[in-house]
Amino acid sequence: MYDNHYPNDYTSQGENKQQPVGTGCRTYQNGYQNYQQNHTAGQGTAQNNPYGQGGSYQGQSGTYQYGSTYPNDYVRMDHEKDKKAGEKKPHTGGRYWKKALAAVSLGLFFGIFAGLGLYIVDAVSGMSARADQPVIIEQTDVDAVAQEAEEIEDTARDAANQTAAGIKKTDTVTTVVSDVTDVVSEVMPSIVAVNNHYTETLSYFGQSMSSEADASGSGIIVGQNDTELLIVTNYHVIEDTDKLTVQFVEGSEAEALIKGMDPNMDLAVIAVPIEEIESKTLQEIKVATLGDSDSLVVGEPAIAIGNSLGYGQSVTTGVISALDRSIEISGSADGTFIQTDAAINPGNSGGALLNIKGEVIGINSNKIGGSAVEGMGYAIPISAASPIIADLMLKETKSKVAKEERGYLGISGISVTPEVSQAYGMPEGVYIAQVYANTAASRAGLKQGDIIMEFNGDSITSMEELQRELEFYAKGDTVKVKVMTMTVNGYEEATVDLTLGNKVQ
Repeated sequence: MYDNHYPNDYTSQGENKQQPVGTGCRTYQNGYQNYQQNHTAGQGTAQNNPYGQGGSYQGQSGTYQYGSTYPNDYVRMDHEKDKKAGEKKPHTGGRYWKKALAAVSLGLFFGIFAGLGLYIVDAVSGMSARADQPVIIEQTDVDAVAQEAEEIEDTARDAANQTAAGIKKTDTVTTVVSDVTDVVSEVMPSIVAVNNHYTETLSYFGQSMSSEADASGSGIIVGQNDTELLIVTNYHVIEDTDKLTVQFVEGSEAEALIKGMDPNMDLAVIAVPIEEIESKTLQEIKVATLGDSDSLVVGEPAIAIGNSLGYGQSVTTGVISALDRSIEISGSADGTFIQTDAAINPGNSGGALLNIKGEVIGINSNKIGGSAVEGMGYAIPISAASPIIADLMLKETKSKVAKEERGYLGISGISVTPEVSQAYGMPEGVYIAQVYANTAASRAGLKQGDIIMEFNGDSITSMEELQRELEFYAKGDTVKVKVMTMTVNGYEEATVDLTLGNKVQ
């Protein structure tokens, strides 16, 4: 006989605590089993299970009864009672909660569908009611609305443009200027490229070295006389020239000569003999129309045409950025200039600054702005340049004379710069430091202390300019020289005629 006890929520014990030897009790978790092979059934009980399982069997060793309890939610009655009461479906607390949850779910499901059904019925009823009413579409008078909107916009604009202090605000103005092809095609034949072949002299540790060099610029055809085509450019474009050539719009070239120069205004007029210009070129080129720079307004369009970097004619556009800009040129500030954001690069100097009508309103000068600035180009106002150009056009055309043929003045001089002029109260020009005997200067009566202001009608501001002027005159040529001479009453102007002579040995 044996009795089994296992650690679980249920207990296993013999029936009525007094059992015959070999009697036991066992409860299984998942149903019951009844073994009857070579044994007889017994009975077992479990205290905590509504269902019990019991059995006895008899083997070869004898008859045994057993009983045990395991932790589970299901119990089984003994075989004898199951037969009398019939089989019952197992039920537990877990099934109860499942049924409760299912009931709640069904209730919610029913409620949702019921509410949805009521909403649909109500919506259909409302649509039916509205369907019975006539639909009225009001037609709007488009013209009346547009007029009313325009009146409101005007009123709002007036109110916005008037501040509390009575100062009006700016109106919005839209002006687009993008296509300048017509202007360019009309003006381009009056623009030329100017190429300067000159000798460059450099000094290294007191030793001078000379080499040939080339520079490029631009020019504007401003007129012609019986024998010459006249072109205005910048003075610094043709400075120190040995040979000038001009390239016209269709690509042909011709040699040019200097007619007149004004270093103070950075202006020069050069001339091309008409007989050296091809007939087809004469049919292509045009004389530019000069405008009025005094009527310019800041912000109006500007077009710059010139021989940029020596590559040929090119066009840039911009606006008039500022007027009356005073900028120092060659140590002086003679005149005011137009500022523009149209690109004016090296090679553009001497080219045209145009208005939208194609009129020349300025002569571009890269030297004024220099390379240290960007987006700031400058031009000489045409209204200020026109009188000077007209005067230079009337001068005698000059060409350089060979060194052995050149005439000499017979002085040594010192430049009177603006700083020296202001410090000592002296006129700007060339101070005569010494007059050599038996020279053109001594014969004309020039003396030490005199200051040369003009040489044969061209302004002189430095000894270098005077030397460049003398390159165009041969021995025996007669010139007029304007000087300021010192008297008891201060400096007085005097003009003398002199005939150039030989170089002092």
